[in-house]
Amino acid sequence: MATQLPVRIEFRLPDGWQAAPPDEVGAPGAAFVALHRGSVDHGFTANITVAGQIREPNLSLDAIGDESVRRLTDAMDSVSLRERAHAGSAAAPAMTQLLDVTTTANERTLRLVQNQVYLSVRDVDEPAVHAVLEFTLTCTPAQVATVVDDFRTFVAGIQTSR
Repeated sequence: MATQLPVRIEFRLPDGWQAAPPDEVGAPGAAFVALHRGSVDHGFTANITVAGQIREPNLSLDAIGDESVRRLTDAMDSVSLRERAHAGSAAAPAMTQLLDVTTTANERTLRLVQNQVYLSVRDVDEPAVHAVLEFTLTCTPAQVATVVDDFRTFVAGIQTSR
C-alpha cells in the first residue's frame, strides 16, 4: 500500500517522466513513483521513487543509508556501495549514495544502478517533527546517461510546503 510522506513537499517532474501508482508498479512503500517510459532497457523502465519517514533526530544519514543497503541486500542478489557524499546545510543536511545492484528477474540477471538522496527536514508547521525524505533513481547502467540529469533536476527542485 502506498504511503504518505511525513512532511509536505512540492516538485515538478522533468519532461519525459510520468507518475504511476506505487502499488501498481511494485513500489508499495513509496509515496510517489515516476517512470521514464522512453528509456526502457531490456524490459526495465527507469524510475524515481519518493518515500519518507519520521526518524529519531540523532540518527545519522549514514546510518539510514546503511539501513537501505542492508534492506536491499536482503532482497537482491548483490548490492555494493560505490560512493557516498554529504551535502546540504546544517539546517537541512543531505546525503547521497550510489549503489550497484544485481537481481534476477524472469530467470535473467539484471544489473541496476541506484542513486539515493536522503534529505533531513523539519516540518514547516511543527519543527519538532524530524523527517528523512528518500529520493531514489533506479535504472540500468545503459540508462544512466539518459536519466541522471533529470533526477538531479528533480531533487534540486524539491521544496517543503505548508
